[in-house]
This record gives sequence, structure tokens and C-alpha cells, in this order.
Amino acid sequence: MSKINELFSSKIHAINVGIEFFKDDIIKQQANATHLEWKPPGGGKPELIAALDRLENPELAEKIEAANKVAVERIIQSQPMLVGFDQAINVVPGMTKTTILHAGPPIAWENMNGAMKGAVTGALVFEGLAKDIEEAEKVAASGAITFAPCHEHNCVGSMAGVTSASMFMHVVKNKTYGNVAYTNMSEQMSKILRMGANDESVITRLNWMRDVLGPMLRDAMKIAGEIDLRLMLAQALHMGDECHNRNNAGTVLLIQALTPYILETDYTKEQKREVFDFVASSDYFSGPTWMAMCKCALDAAHGIENSTIVTTMARNGVEFGIRVSGMPGNTWFTGPAQKVIGPMFAGYKPEDSGLDIGDSAITETYGIGGFAMAAAPAIVALVGGTVEEAIGFSTKMKEITTAENPNVTIPILNFQGVATGIDIQSVVQTGILPIINTAIAHKEAGIGMIGAGITYPPVEAFEKALLTLSERIS
Repeated sequence: MSKINELFSSKIHAINVGIEFFKDDIIKQQANATHLEWKPPGGGKPELIAALDRLENPELAEKIEAANKVAVERIIQSQPMLVGFDQAINVVPGMTKTTILHAGPPIAWENMNGAMKGAVTGALVFEGLAKDIEEAEKVAASGAITFAPCHEHNCVGSMAGVTSASMFMHVVKNKTYGNVAYTNMSEQMSKILRMGANDESVITRLNWMRDVLGPMLRDAMKIAGEIDLRLMLAQALHMGDECHNRNNAGTVLLIQALTPYILETDYTKEQKREVFDFVASSDYFSGPTWMAMCKCALDAAHGIENSTIVTTMARNGVEFGIRVSGMPGNTWFTGPAQKVIGPMFAGYKPEDSGLDIGDSAITETYGIGGFAMAAAPAIVALVGGTVEEAIGFSTKMKEITTAENPNVTIPILNFQGVATGIDIQSVVQTGILPIINTAIAHKEAGIGMIGAGITYPPVEAFEKALLTLSERIS
């Protein structure tokens, strides 16, 4: 009995599991309490628990583990190289003069949100398919335009992701596996098409990018041959970037690599000064470059039978979609796009925000961006939160991934590789969702970026994928 009496006379150190406010009550009673964050597997849903149980069958688990190892090795061993710039009509598979690519899973014109509609109509004016925005809305609704996800054409697109035939694209080739990925170029951070803005200044800038910037970079890369993006990415993380929303170092490294070859082109001194001034106007210049790099690596891991590794996360402003390696082709698992929570620009309120949008979550799918915030503590000034939280995000993401990428490391975490290979089983089992940091576009067309913050995918996308894969894998 003496031991029982000691329990009542000594200070209690409790471990609280589940509902957090129980911990607060214990602390109010002058006891110590440690909260263990825990959720029932599959959110307690019987069908998800059954699917998880089925996939844990030793025979199936062995198949999945082997497939996931292959998929993640392909991500890690990929060596994406920037090999050129060219117009979409010349390089993007399936591109036509009346094709408009967009971010996220498939969506029809009538269902697009304000930012994407603004970008589409601006692109139609830019391409000469409409004389003004009013006519562009009619053209977009007429059935004359083919809309398709960037991801289904080996592309990625930031925010609205709208990509049209005349736009210049990064051309990124996987030196290890041979596949190629594309993305259009940064308009920098003023009033821009990718955020849904579409006035005369936006079209004028797009014309200059088509007529001066794109051709100059194309000619420079013909001289350069190739640039190792994986190596440059690793350097950028060591210099304080996370390469999604903080690109200070990456932009310096990229333009440093391009400059000698830009100087060798035949363009005028004034045109070259325009290009350098444009790059200097915003640190985001290299942002799309990392998106194409990540897309190139992840596409090499897509289509591995029995794999439960996520190869795509993308949002169209209405739905959030994922693709999984074990479902070859363009099978999308979707859920509702979420709000982005973070600091707003002066004059805007949270209710002005559109929902999460863009293909840029390809960076988190690879293991950078929100997954690598520990490498870029200064990012919290843009997206909110604290340095401790940024470090915590990078650590927590290891619970839902299968490996660390030794080629891309985080100094403050003792040079551990970034968390790589999001596993839908782990997401559903733990209830931990991938962290994404991202910009916020206004919910209406024509306005643009109004803030930045943190968001998470809808759990429904992962639940649907798990249920489908549990039936497919045998």
C-alpha cells in the first residue's frame, strides 16, 4: 500500500493521449503533463482501417515496400539538368495554338475560380485569340479552347499555372532517366498573370518576355549546353532558401550561371540591361526553375506498380489533387482546396483570399518548400509562424515519408537529407498531412497576389487514393 500512497503524495507526471484540453486541466491541478499528439488510424473510419489492415498483410507489405524503394530511389537518383528555353508550341507535348494549360487537376472553364479565369482571359488576349478581356471570356466559354492540366503535358505552372502556346518554357531533362519537364518563366512579383491579373501592363510584360527575355535565355542556353539544377538546389538550401517561396540564393546562383552566356548573345546592351533589371526586380526568378526540376525527378518515379508514393500534389483553386506512383497515367484523387493562413498585404483581409491554387506544391512533393523550412528560417517573415515551427515542420514530415534525400540537405538538422517519398499509407495512418507554404491570390480576377501563408491538403484525397490502391494491389 505504501507505493499507492506515494502516488497521492508525490508530484504527478502525466502523459496525455488524444484530446489536448485534458492536458490543460492536469496542469491547472499543479501537475506536469506531456501531450502526445495521436489520432486513430484512418480517422477511425472502418473502411480506411480495413484498407490499412489489408495493405499490412505481410505478402502485400513486402510488394509495397519493394515498389516504394524503387520509386524513391528514382526520385533521389534523378539528376535534372536545365538544357534550354523555348516556346511551348515548340516543345510541350500536345500543345496547340488553342490549348491553355492550367494548374491542378482537370477543371472546366465554368468551374474555375476568379484568379484562374483572370489568367485564362489574359492569356487569350496575349495570344491574339481575343481582342480584350470581355471577348476572351466568350472565347473561353465557346468550346474553341482546349483546357488541360499542366501535369498531363509534362509541365508545371505556378499559381493559376496558365500556359499558352507563345510562352517561353524552361526545358529540364533528367540526365539519369531521360524524361523531360517544362514550366513557363517567372513574371516576377508585380501584378502578374499567374496571380489572375490581366490588365494592359500584364500583357505588355508577357509580350516583352516572348520577344526579348525568352529568346535571349534560349540563345544563352544554346551556348551553355546544360546547368546542373540538383547541385544548384543543394547550394541554395545551404544559403538559406527553401526553394518554393524563398528564392534569394537560388536566383543569385541561377543568374550567375546564365550571365556569361547571356553576355555572349547578339542582343543589344540595352536589351541585356533590361533582362538583368528584370531578374533583379524579384527574388522569385528561380522559383519556376525548381518546380520544373522537381517535376522532372518525380515523373521518373511515376508508374511503379504497387507503389504508394505520391508523385504529384497540385491545386486548381477549387480542388486539390494528388497522383500516386502505383496508378500510372493521369488518375487524380481529389478533395476540396483549402484556405491558406498567413500574413496579408496591407489593405486586404482573409475573406478576400482565393483558395489554395497552383502546381508549386510539386516542391513539397519532392521534399523542399514547406518540407525544408528548417533550411530557411527567414521564410517565417513571409508566411507567418516562428523559427521553431519551421524547424518542426521539416522534422515532422519525416513521419509520412520513406527516405531522406542525401543530395539535398538541411544544415541546421545536422545536414540530414530532406524528407522524401510521401507515402499515402503513412498519411492516412498518422493523420499527419504534408505542409505547404504558398502565396495567396485574390478570389476575384484581375487583382493578383495579396499575401502568403501555410496550408495543408484535404485528407479526402489521400483517403480515396488509399482505398483505390488497397483494391488494386494484390
